[in-house]
Amino acid sequence: MEANKLALAALILWVLTVAIFAWFFVRGNTTAGTDGRTAIVLQTAERDLVLSEMRGLLSSTQAVLDGVNSGDMKQVAQAARLAGMAGAADVNPALMAKLPLDFKSLGMSVHHEMDDIAAAADAGKPAPEILKMVSNTLTKCVACHSAWQLKASN
Repeated sequence: MEANKLALAALILWVLTVAIFAWFFVRGNTTAGTDGRTAIVLQTAERDLVLSEMRGLLSSTQAVLDGVNSGDMKQVAQAARLAGMAGAADVNPALMAKLPLDFKSLGMSVHHEMDDIAAAADAGKPAPEILKMVSNTLTKCVACHSAWQLKASN
């Protein structure tokens, strides 16, 4: 009888732990922002890392556009690939837990789309098609920056 109670208590604690983790995974560590956007609360180093990744995405996007403008599809593919999923592979799980699901989804979709742009350039797709892909990707960047702000907790 005691074993059954102990097993039930352990099961309840396990379910509760999973539920709390899932809630944080979806919600992240957020608060009301100062300008109507939702603030994601991160340690200063985490905030700097996320902002650095965003600057890398912007730099890659500029290099993609420069490559399209000069007709250098090899440059387009190389620049886009730098911002693809390979660049997002080693993110700290603790940091990922602090990011809301919608933020993570937008970010990961941008990385996937940069890989798609690289593949399109490798396949010799015409410049207007690649520019449309870049435009669609930038729409996600604008949506993210319109919805979220990053706030340092220390």
